[in-house]
Amino acid sequence: MRLRVRHQTTYRYERPVPYSIQTLRVSPRSYEGLAVLRWSVRGEAKRELPSLIDGFGNLIHCHTITEPHTEMTLLVEGEVDTTDTVGVIRGAAETLPPAYYLRRTELTAPHPLIAALAADVMRESNTLARLHRLMGAVRDDMEYQLGITEVHTPAGEALQHGAGVCQDHAHVFIAAARTMAIPARYIGGYLWTGEEERDHDASHAWAEAYVEDLGWVGFDPANRICPTASYIRASVGLDYWSAAPVRGIRRGGSAETLAVKVTVGSGEQ
Repeated sequence: MRLRVRHQTTYRYERPVPYSIQTLRVSPRSYEGLAVLRWSVRGEAKRELPSLIDGFGNLIHCHTITEPHTEMTLLVEGEVDTTDTVGVIRGAAETLPPAYYLRRTELTAPHPLIAALAADVMRESNTLARLHRLMGAVRDDMEYQLGITEVHTPAGEALQHGAGVCQDHAHVFIAAARTMAIPARYIGGYLWTGEEERDHDASHAWAEAYVEDLGWVGFDPANRICPTASYIRASVGLDYWSAAPVRGIRRGGSAETLAVKVTVGSGEQ
């Protein structure tokens, strides 16, 4: 499947900011099931931003402005070819052993509700069956609803609310999998919903878990499915903070507004 992405992020400041720096984890790397045909990440100067590979194997672009400014725009555009691998990830850059992804973070910390969820799932006879049951159980216990959580909301708290967005579903899934001693990680990227090309206000997030003799397998609790050819996998991390599409700092206390527009379409141009 041919997929196209346009992802624009614009920061506006109430007063001039003397310095700002952003890191972007928005660029897929090719692996079995996904071939990057073209991809660019640019700032105001319209030039490709400098890049590096981080410890998770993500391709990171860096954007810095060192003079006073009241607005900053980052533009990501690209095209990929994808095939359905029923969620199984092969040929991706792997810089860390699976056991690393058993590490707990503040966003995936243990919680009694998560422990109870994991205990119920453990009744399944094997790892893969447990993970599929977990995917459905997370969605059963959490409605998809905007405005209930923030990016810093821990998995346990989101599960208590009984609602959240895709990053919360991913965090709860990851926390429960780690409770069962199954390595799990956070994935950021893009999703074509099957509709006509249109604008969204965010990218997508899901999880991957490690299954012995099979490898890493993707699970999207928000949509109750393993990733298909409609998914573009762009970043990997222990949780949202290490896989966030855009993170940065600035000097100055000026009030900030943020506008994000993501367009995902299908078909050859």
